Amino acid sequence: MWTLDPSADVPAWRFESAPAGAILAFSTRRGGISEGPYRSLNLGRSTDDRPEAVAENRRRWLTSLDIDPAHFANAGQVHGRTVVHVRAPGLQPSCDILVTTTPGLALAVAAADCLPILYSARGAVAAAHAGWRGTADGAPEAALSAVCTAGGVIADTVGIHLGPGIRGCCYQVGPDVAARFPSDALRRDGDSLWLDLPTAARIRLVAAGANAGAIHDTGACTACDPHWYYSHRRDQGLTGRHWGLIALAVPGA
Repeated sequence: MWTLDPSADVPAWRFESAPAGAILAFSTRRGGISEGPYRSLNLGRSTDDRPEAVAENRRRWLTSLDIDPAHFANAGQVHGRTVVHVRAPGLQPSCDILVTTTPGLALAVAAADCLPILYSARGAVAAAHAGWRGTADGAPEAALSAVCTAGGVIADTVGIHLGPGIRGCCYQVGPDVAARFPSDALRRDGDSLWLDLPTAARIRLVAAGANAGAIHDTGACTACDPHWYYSHRRDQGLTGRHWGLIALAVPGA
């Protein structure tokens, strides 16, 4: 089960049943030093926020998770399904999915309406950034396949975690976008169409062999709650970024 402690200095969604010391977390917008439209825990360097504020926000959040602020890899996202297997910290350009078998190396993906998805398997973890384009093109199942290959496991043994993202209550799309998704991921209200990204990702993951009971969802909608979340759509592009983060436990730690 995912829980959020609103009283924490740097609040984060944490998973209560994380496998054997592994770290899984989703950030919120609270607990940092950024100002204006990026207030307060903006973790995205792709924004026009002050770089020193983003650096301090990252340090605060990673430290609160007992992660070395210098020991993470993040994806330079392009709304695709490219996978990179990482073994060392640093920015990985032109990809949306990271996988590692290196204990202690944290993987991070950024989002502000797109869906961050974390994957935990025996001996391997992955993080994926999946907006509507990535989801329609198969990013959720590409990440599942990558973590299965890296860990030598089958799909129905993988824990899958859906973070805060825009949901069917708030995500109105045009008919061209809606045509790329199954009807179960869509809601029609008169002539309007609304897409639920987590449902779309879940459908694709189960079709790819994931165990439906091993898919865990925070249930949080980024567009609904400006107090807790950034939203690219709600804030018309002028906003910060959250992170989804996962790391394998270090043996003996």
